[in-house]
Formats: sequence, structure tokens, C-alpha cells
Amino acid sequence: MKKKNIPVEFVYQLFALIIAVIIVHAFYVSVVRPNAAEVIAEQAIESQQNPGYIKERSTWVLIKDMEQEACFVLMFWALAIMGFKTSLLLKERKFLDVDLIAIAEGMRILPEDTREFGRQIQALSNDQRSMVLPRALLNALQRFSTTRNLQDVSTSTHLIFESEADRLESELSMIRYISWAIPSIGFIGTVRGIGEALGQADLAVQGDISGVTASLGIAFNSTFTALLISIFLMFLVHQLQLLQERLVFDSEYYTNEKLIRHMKSD
Repeated sequence: MKKKNIPVEFVYQLFALIIAVIIVHAFYVSVVRPNAAEVIAEQAIESQQNPGYIKERSTWVLIKDMEQEACFVLMFWALAIMGFKTSLLLKERKFLDVDLIAIAEGMRILPEDTREFGRQIQALSNDQRSMVLPRALLNALQRFSTTRNLQDVSTSTHLIFESEADRLESELSMIRYISWAIPSIGFIGTVRGIGEALGQADLAVQGDISGVTASLGIAFNSTFTALLISIFLMFLVHQLQLLQERLVFDSEYYTNEKLIRHMKSD
């Protein structure tokens, strides 16, 4: 019975999430919430002593609640996933600077020559052969050897790059989900804060608005933080998508220029 291997990327994402939770929570417990409590206490004392005192917005108070903590966990998780995918893309781009098939300018490849050129690709390691450019080159050589038809070679090669573009696009779905989930968590904090403020409406009517303002602070701070993080992540997602598209386009150009244009069926 064949043993099933757990995908490396899945393990990486799982451990990245666990590490992000541990680091962010530890930072909140040891730094953020103690500093926020200190700032709030100082502002309360100053407000009692000076009726005209205007509270300054503190970063510690802005990010102290659990919704903001969850947003930062998701942000670092998304950054870890994007870093992993970027490293894979950069490894694949290195092949664009290498002559995977040694073909001199003006040289022609006949169907009978494809096996010799194919050995140059098959000499690569398994991980390298699984990358899009070596796969496309090997497919073009095998297709040309079988069909001896340049149009068929060109079409099948283009389909490989189309499927690769679709695969890379689908792999961004998790990052896009995280980017969508972060503002949603911020809105949850808004709903929670407004709900707590409404629950203290009686105290506000009696003249004590401190509880209402604190609850409304939760509402606005969580949304503000979540939207900022989401904007930052979406910018990085678009940069990663651009890097993926350039890899596919440049790899297809490489295949056409370095291999297919040298093929001659008769």
C-alpha cells in the first residue's frame, strides 16, 4: 500500500498559523495590554484633574482589543504564506537565466533529435523537473517527437502555461480569504462595541458617559485597524499576482524563443 505524503505547503501553513498565534498573543499579553492599561489610567487621572483635558489617541489603546489581535495574527499568517509562495516563484525565475537546452543560434531541431535534448531536462532533480519551465520544455520535445507538428507543439505548450496560470491564481484563494476575513473581524468588533455602548445607555442618560465612550472606542478602533491591515495585505497580494503572471509570460516566451522556433518538421 502506497503511503500518502502530507503536502509541505500545508504543514508550513499550519505551523505558520500556530507560530503567529503564539508570538502575537505573547506580545499582546506582555506589551500591548499593559501599556494600554497604563495609558488609560493616566488619561483617567488627567481627566479628573483637568476638566478641559482632551485625550490623545494612543497606538496601544488603538490595538489593545481581541479583534485587533486576531487581525494581526491573520496578517502575519498571510505574510508567511506569501513569503513561501514568493520564494518558490523566485526559484522558478532562476531557470529563465539558464540555458536548459543548449541550442546554438541558427541550429535546427528535428524530431529525431528530441530525445537527446530531452536528456538535458531529465538530468535535473525531481523538484526542478516539476517546475513549469522544465515541464513545458520537456512536453514540447516529447510532443514534437510524437506528432512532428509544430502547431500541435505550440498549442500544447500554450495550454500548459494557461493551466499553470490558473493553478497559481487558485493558490491565492487562501490569502484572498484572509484579506477578506480581516475587515469582517473588524466589523465584529464594531458590533460588539456598539452593543456594549447601548447596554450602558442608562448610565449615559444619568450623566456617566465614560462606559459608552470606551465601548464606542472598541467599535471604531477595531474597524480602523482591520481596514488598514486589509489595505496593506491587498497591495502585497496584487504584487504577488503580478510576479506570478510575469513568471508565466516570461516562461512561455523562453520556451518559444529557446526551443520551439528552432524546431523543423522536415
